[in-house]
Amino acid sequence: MDMLKVNRVSAVDAIINEFITQIREGRWVPGDRLPSEAELTKTLGISRASLREATRALVHAGLLAVRQGDGTYVVAVDETAVALNRRVSSSKTTEVLEVRRGLDASAVPLAAARRTEADLTAMRAALDQRKQGADNGDLEAFVEADFQFHMSVARASHNELLADLYESLNVPFRDTLGTAMGQGTDEHEALYTAIERHDTAQATELALGIIARMESPQSPRSGSPAEQSE
Repeated sequence: MDMLKVNRVSAVDAIINEFITQIREGRWVPGDRLPSEAELTKTLGISRASLREATRALVHAGLLAVRQGDGTYVVAVDETAVALNRRVSSSKTTEVLEVRRGLDASAVPLAAARRTEADLTAMRAALDQRKQGADNGDLEAFVEADFQFHMSVARASHNELLADLYESLNVPFRDTLGTAMGQGTDEHEALYTAIERHDTAQATELALGIIARMESPQSPRSGSPAEQSE
């Protein structure tokens, strides 16, 4: 791990600054689990007490989250993203889906026009994991893979601002998936194929169709993402 050892005199502040740098420069991204406490204390050359204090500060800021028995995870890129996530998480699902439709309407045609073979590889891997999660009845794995597929499409737009906006909304976007495990497999496969063929019109139609299905009155989801995840 490419980190500099910190000054023990201001260890807590230095750790906070180092973690923020790791996140903002993309070496750690939302969803990543931090190295173990033992590894971090050894790499940074600081005490467990300083590390824990710095971690608590970043958890309070909303950049990190501690999952008991699992580890510490990155959940946001910066404080602005945290504020936006909190705002969106208190919004109605219909509002979240409207925002997602707008982002997809911009990102998907760009992805179809600009995608690379590496982009297709990332999409394919996410789709395979999505299907595996559904087949295994693993909702968490299904939701993660579904989001990663759409995130890989956003990245394939090769518009960094679009991709950052999409990623900054990862928590409420995941919440909109609800109990839709296994649904939309054919649509997602068709979307992948359209992007592979550089068919911008078909890809856009399919992406917006996926959103429309999620907005359907027959959907089991209603209310706010925060309420629905309870």
